[in-house]
Amino acid sequence: MAVPAKVVQILRNSGARGIYKIRCKVVEGEEEGKILVRNVMGPVREDDILMLRETRMEGR
Repeated sequence: MAVPAKVVQILRNSGARGIYKIRCKVVEGEEEGKILVRNVMGPVREDDILMLRETRMEGR
């Protein structure tokens, strides 16, 4: 199930293939309010809404 997240900040462009590292905030669901850092492929701007497949972080 996808969870909507709002783009808060674009951190950097990671290469020539259009991959961006962004900071986003989960809008709905169990993890609402959580701020995540994700890689996104394609054009993205601040205040865009993304649908994330997964909101949990891996443990190391």
